[in-house]
Amino acid sequence: MNWNPSDHDRVSATKEAVACEFGNGLALLNLKSNIYYSLNGVGTFIWELIQEPKPIVEIRRAVLARYDVDAERCKTDVDALLKGLADSGLARLHHEEPV
Repeated sequence: MNWNPSDHDRVSATKEAVACEFGNGLALLNLKSNIYYSLNGVGTFIWELIQEPKPIVEIRRAVLARYDVDAERCKTDVDALLKGLADSGLARLHHEEPV
């Protein structure tokens, strides 16, 4: 998948995933591929945020507000997780046209 979003593009969870609590995080099952994925606590927080389409910049802000993390590290890690979710068919990128 071509992953080159702007900060204002939105990401949302797809309906092809079923999630359940597992340890300190979540286990996700992709219903199309029958492959399981696991998310840690931060990943679980992001998963909860994207149950409705959410701008990438807002996801990063929410993670920065909740966790003690450097802004550049947050951007890198959040973007990598969102790309991984999208590549796995668990999330969808919605391109927003600049206003």
